[in-house]
Amino acid sequence: MVPKAELHCHIEGAAPPELVERQAQKYGKDISAFVRDGAFVWHDFTSFLATYDAAAGLFRTGEDYALLAEHYLTGLAREGALYSEIFISPDHARTAGLPPAKYTDALGEGIRRAKEKTGIEARMIVTGIRHYGPEAVEAAARFAADCRHRLVTGFGMAGEERFGDSRDYIRAFDIARDAGLGITVHAGELAGWESVAAALDHYRPSRIGHGVRAIENPDLVRKIADESVVLEVCPVSNVALQVFPDFAHHPFPQLRTAGCRLTLNSDDPPYFATSLAREYEVAAQHFGLTEGELAGITRVAIEAAFVDERTRARLLASLEQHTPDETKL
Repeated sequence: MVPKAELHCHIEGAAPPELVERQAQKYGKDISAFVRDGAFVWHDFTSFLATYDAAAGLFRTGEDYALLAEHYLTGLAREGALYSEIFISPDHARTAGLPPAKYTDALGEGIRRAKEKTGIEARMIVTGIRHYGPEAVEAAARFAADCRHRLVTGFGMAGEERFGDSRDYIRAFDIARDAGLGITVHAGELAGWESVAAALDHYRPSRIGHGVRAIENPDLVRKIADESVVLEVCPVSNVALQVFPDFAHHPFPQLRTAGCRLTLNSDDPPYFATSLAREYEVAAQHFGLTEGELAGITRVAIEAAFVDERTRARLLASLEQHTPDETKL
């Protein structure tokens, strides 16, 4: 099994339908409008966000979130993952009636339990929700900067990337950067290459969530490669949301040939009938990556992870140890 690492997964979006159903029973909620026959129901990005928010609203206590993080990371470890970064949302915590600090502590407890069981290492990336507006994103950045939780190591922005003017969010990223947090931002998914260019110009991230629409501008692709900006690519999500019609049209191979540093990620796995293991399988089956090249993708993720250097060195050593000799680069 090729060792894996993931940089792009929204923790609320990692809750499978069966866990959401148990939460609904716990709180006496009818979820038939968005969970049917053991699957989430949505038909476009707007309805996806609505379903996502409704399901997230069923996680309301610290123990709910600890269970969610433990459940996801334990399963991820079974797929061969050494490392995971989860996007966390103070806004979703507040909507659920949970103070963000308690939410973060609970997720940290879930991470601790998963590590104790499996050895998987994990960190949290606080995200602002773009379509909630600049003030909300800035508040999320301030929380990330001030919470001082040892597992909160980065800040990013998710949500509807076609909303608002990118310049209105600069202050939020400055707050996070000044606090020493790693910077990532969703761009170039549903919006075009201009979204990626604006993110690079205004926020100076070391990573871009998705970023695949950069393929529309060869000069931008060269800039991403030259500046070693890492792209958190989510192939199955991209096809499910019809960013590209199928894997044959996905630009992963072209971006890789151009010298871009790419990782593989599951985004919101149960919503897209995927997993981190499936993303690696897609890369092998549809993009032609060998096991050695897949191990190289994992190496890129660990090198780009928002961790201290001692942890990074340990993860890289573990990658080397768990990579079969015949697949090593």
